[in-house]
Amino acid sequence: MIGWKFSKFEPNKHDGPSFEKLLKLFQELLVYTSGNVSEALSWLTELDKEYELTDDNYGMADFIQDLIDKGYIQQDSPTNPNFVPSSKMEIALRKQALEDIFGQLKKSKRGNHQTRYSGRGDEHASELRPYEFGDQLDKLAISETIRNAQINHGIDEFRLTQDDLEVHETFYQSQMSTVLMIDISHSMILYGEDRITPAKKVAMALAELITTRYPKDTLDIIVFGNDSWQIQIKDLPYLQVGPYHTNTVAGLELAMDILRKRKNPNKQIFMITDGKPTCIKKGKRYYKNSFGLDRKIINRTLNLATRCRKMDIPITTFMIARDPYLVRFVDQFTKANNGKAFYSSLKGLGEFIFQDYKNNKSKRHR
Repeated sequence: MIGWKFSKFEPNKHDGPSFEKLLKLFQELLVYTSGNVSEALSWLTELDKEYELTDDNYGMADFIQDLIDKGYIQQDSPTNPNFVPSSKMEIALRKQALEDIFGQLKKSKRGNHQTRYSGRGDEHASELRPYEFGDQLDKLAISETIRNAQINHGIDEFRLTQDDLEVHETFYQSQMSTVLMIDISHSMILYGEDRITPAKKVAMALAELITTRYPKDTLDIIVFGNDSWQIQIKDLPYLQVGPYHTNTVAGLELAMDILRKRKNPNKQIFMITDGKPTCIKKGKRYYKNSFGLDRKIINRTLNLATRCRKMDIPITTFMIARDPYLVRFVDQFTKANNGKAFYSSLKGLGEFIFQDYKNNKSKRHR
């Protein structure tokens, strides 16, 4: 009798250490340490001692040598022997973030950013329709057209007429300009909770999503503490929290300046924060108040929310906190802008942002 003989399952019995497994763990640690290769390797070495990630055939020294040989880390400079992540590693971090956070995209069909407007668009839909004069021939449904010709005229005298032609229905793909604002005030690491690492991973995933799958869209990333400044996508793994207050006004003003220069008709702001505005700039001086809701600071923030609404720039706030007085402020802010707010846990942050990005692209078209 032919059959299968099963043995008791023993995890990792035949699975020795591999570069790929260690690389994924190293990437997680690299984001957590803001790109500090030495610190990430120290963490990995400690984990190896505790959980026996390597063995006699493949040790940490082999893994580090593979990181160098495969081009994931490199010397900072000829005069500085310390290792830093390479551009290849930065790309790998963004791809891994996209895989971790937006893995559901693999299950969705192509063209899931369409608007309700049909016509000569750039995304094929599943629906077919008869050919009409003026339709582009590159939208021709070849298999269905040939089948129609065979049915209508037979195989012996095969011919193709206009009545046999079918084309794919298409949809215009809306273009979107997005500014992602990330709060880097000190509260993002307070109370033993690391909020900045998930925010960085979400930003990397969103950047990879847009640059690889929606190249007509634009994404600008800014950070805000006492002030606000723009960062490049390649800088995301190295982002750190500082001893800052929360100057939401500075972040919104910079985001509006960036979006004014974008030619896309559809614009939006995503803001990831965990607290209330506590700082504004008056001339060259900072006005700060961390206690309660300061009306001077709040009113300036709400005024900017209203200005964004008049510019047709919706703001979606992702609040990583649920304190009642913070909820009241965010409600006020959202009403002033006619935008949206999500009170998200760190675990669900990526899914919230992806779904909102997708929904906004499908709804907004002018």
